Amino acid sequence: MKILVIGNMGYVGPAVVRELARQHPQAELHGYDNAYFAHYLTGVDCLPERYLARQYFGDIRELPDGMLEGYTAVVQLAAISNDPMGSRFAEVTRDVNQEASVRIARQAATEGVSHFVFASSCSVYGVASGEPRKETDPLSPMTAYAKSKIGTEQALQEIEGDMVITSLRFATACGMSARLRLDLVLNDFVACALSRKQISVLSDGTPWRPLIDVNDMARAIDWAVARPASQGGRILSVNTGSSQRNHQVRDLAEAVAGAIPGTTLSINEQAAVDSRSYKVDFSLFETLAPDHQPRMTLHDSIQGLVDGLTRMEFADADFRLSSLMRLKVLEDQVDQGRLTDALTWTRS
Repeated sequence: MKILVIGNMGYVGPAVVRELARQHPQAELHGYDNAYFAHYLTGVDCLPERYLARQYFGDIRELPDGMLEGYTAVVQLAAISNDPMGSRFAEVTRDVNQEASVRIARQAATEGVSHFVFASSCSVYGVASGEPRKETDPLSPMTAYAKSKIGTEQALQEIEGDMVITSLRFATACGMSARLRLDLVLNDFVACALSRKQISVLSDGTPWRPLIDVNDMARAIDWAVARPASQGGRILSVNTGSSQRNHQVRDLAEAVAGAIPGTTLSINEQAAVDSRSYKVDFSLFETLAPDHQPRMTLHDSIQGLVDGLTRMEFADADFRLSSLMRLKVLEDQVDQGRLTDALTWTRS
């Protein structure tokens, strides 16, 4: 196998590269990244890219023709990766997350790649009360980020040929990484508990969130890079996570507080009902990929974060203004003239 991981220098990429190297020791692994967050290493003493035979640098909006020839599989992780960034950089979000992803998938099909894996999101269901959402349920993307994900999925459906295409609709990511983000609900709670000894839940705590640890995301991608078309069809969109990891925000906060002694917890019981609540049905993924199911429990993810942040000697109570927030990194690079408003590198 020869596998290209696009966006390998983000939050999820280090776990993906490590897992692919572990499961396919004879495979040739390459990375391709624009290096927005390459130097923001967290809790590690060596580069995650040590597993790669080659690292390319470049903007995915300008992937060269012929670049994908010879690859068995292409994994597309690169994205403007959350709602705040999507709001601040809405046009770039569409260009990177959707237009570039679709262009790369078409190029992959033309250049003989056998498997294309796209990191999508359960956020495509939008506000979803009632029963856990299945792949056949209506979609209602509410943000630029979610719209870019489903826009890509829909375009991928139109690609002809033999290339097996898998869109993994991931639950909300969490867990420790060699390039950690704290702009995610569980990660934020752990950081608050360690740095402030306090967690404040602004909602009434009842909203539901499905979670998946980055290590389990990597396991799902390992399945998708070699998935036979007989498992779900040549083109597949599948909810990726575990039904056991649909959690209410209150439960997440209580679990973190219980794991970190001395943490106090406040929940705004008087808050208006938060409409951003949804549960997801992951039964199709369980059926299709029984050997690649999530293994990380909520406790495992919390403990991994505690251990990693402790290694970092993390104690920044103002972390929401730090480089551990992806939007902050991009805005700082723009302010310093290193990135344009279109998030292309300058020569400054």
